[in-house]
Amino acid sequence: MQGFKRKIVHASLFELIAVVIVTLGMRWLSGSSTAEAGGLAVSTSIVALIWNMVFNTLYEAWERRQVSRQRTVSRRMGHALCFEGGLILMTVPMIAWWLNLGWWEALITDLGLVAFFLIYAFCFNWLFDYLAGLPDSARQPTP
Repeated sequence: MQGFKRKIVHASLFELIAVVIVTLGMRWLSGSSTAEAGGLAVSTSIVALIWNMVFNTLYEAWERRQVSRQRTVSRRMGHALCFEGGLILMTVPMIAWWLNLGWWEALITDLGLVAFFLIYAFCFNWLFDYLAGLPDSARQPTP
């Protein structure tokens, strides 16, 4: 699977699974209602889905220009860290507003989510590449 179809399937599956996990986790950890936790999970998921499409397009453009296109552990870790770092900038204000938290509490909450998502993104992407095959950008060009 390649191109735009791959990006849509990848991002949609990633976010669908994430919404379920985050809703259940936020409900359990914060004591908020399912509607409140689910609403926040869906809202942050929409932001993350858009960021995912933009970030992965830029990442694959960068990846195509590399001498080695192999998706090593360090490259996968860098991908996950850069993605999550950009997402924090967008979601801390949303979490602060949605849960009526101060900036510090929202940042701590978001960092908890980031800790989960770093592991989740790493594992999900590795499994997705295994099941769907690598994108062209990660394959060595044939001479």
